[in-house]
Amino acid sequence: MNTLRGIHHVTAITSSAENNYAFFTNILGMRLVKKTVNQDDIQTYHLFFADDRGSAGTDITFFDFPGIPKAVRGTNEIFKTGLRVPSDEALDYWVKRFDKYNVTHSGIQEQFGRRVIDFQDFDEQLYQLVSDESDTGVAPGIPWQKGPVPNEYGIRGLGPIFVRIADFGFYRQVLETVLGFRHVATEGDVHLFEVGEGGNGGRMIVEHNASLPQAQQGFGSVHHMAFRVKDRQELEEWIEHMGSYRFPISGYVDRFYFESLYANIAQGILLEFATDGPGFIDDEEPYETLGERLALPPKFRNNREEIEGLIRQFDTVRSTKTFEKEYLD
Repeated sequence: MNTLRGIHHVTAITSSAENNYAFFTNILGMRLVKKTVNQDDIQTYHLFFADDRGSAGTDITFFDFPGIPKAVRGTNEIFKTGLRVPSDEALDYWVKRFDKYNVTHSGIQEQFGRRVIDFQDFDEQLYQLVSDESDTGVAPGIPWQKGPVPNEYGIRGLGPIFVRIADFGFYRQVLETVLGFRHVATEGDVHLFEVGEGGNGGRMIVEHNASLPQAQQGFGSVHHMAFRVKDRQELEEWIEHMGSYRFPISGYVDRFYFESLYANIAQGILLEFATDGPGFIDDEEPYETLGERLALPPKFRNNREEIEGLIRQFDTVRSTKTFEKEYLD
């Protein structure tokens, strides 16, 4: 069976689709490539932010569940999402950018030999910018070419993903024996794992922490993480493989933009296996206008009027606007 090809996407929860869109578009300079609904809860927006073309391995997505409380931090959770930038020089730019827009951040630090900046959004959702300087692992995407961030500094993919876990021994066994990850390095109670071609786009950083209480999901937390498989054939192999270990699994799920399997691999940790295609450029939206209208998979299109009546409308048109590249002194 082929190994996982790296990170596919991360799905998190926001308190406001509108504020989420503004933060990722205007401050982070990521492209909204799909504005759709949660296919299991059609009154909830599902927003996908990614690279210029919505490439697999570059998208972070958000639900805005109505009335959900704020997350409570703890152990047994996916607690932070890494975002890749091209170089160490790019991090110097991002310090200035975060200061300009009053984004809470750590300044430049180092973790496992990479320069990084930890930061958070308006929901106190946790992120890390990581430099791709000298990275030779999973290939990155292409920053949003028409966004406000200069292309040479732009966000171009996901990785690493950060997990906090109480039963580290069990979780490590799952990663190595079941999922094919490799243990690469340790810094105190924090462990670095890689899968596939490795590098930032194939990394999971796991903190062993048995002292914190159980985390509680809500806005400001991650819902699940997804890793890449090539196609439907590989996905079917993973369905059989995960079933053989008796993990709770969803079986095959068609999300239209990709095909999926979901598995609960540890307490509080939901993992998705997702195919690289078909992708976000489809029969509803060409490359030029990705994310500008409410997009619906075919099974929902006959109910468009009903769905549009359930969700709040907000403007995400960008093809008629010009974002000036912001170079900061």
